Amino acid sequence: MDTTTEQQDRFAAAEERQIAMSILIETFAEAELDGLDEDSMTQAALFVAFQKLVSCYGEDAVATFAERLPERVRHGEFSILTRQ
Repeated sequence: MDTTTEQQDRFAAAEERQIAMSILIETFAEAELDGLDEDSMTQAALFVAFQKLVSCYGEDAVATFAERLPERVRHGEFSILTRQ
């Protein structure tokens, strides 16, 4: 695969992830309007996400991925607001 095709594939994947994130954000907003607790939705979303990851990549790969989560969280990778 040439560099241009690789770049296009990465761009398409990033765009698809952005669309998926937008859909999830909308789903969370709708759930809140329906009276569902944000924490309940978040816990359920994480559970489903890990189920899907295990289904796609297997338990060992997902466990390795999960081992890196504390460091990524501490480095602000998932923070919306910038740190002060």
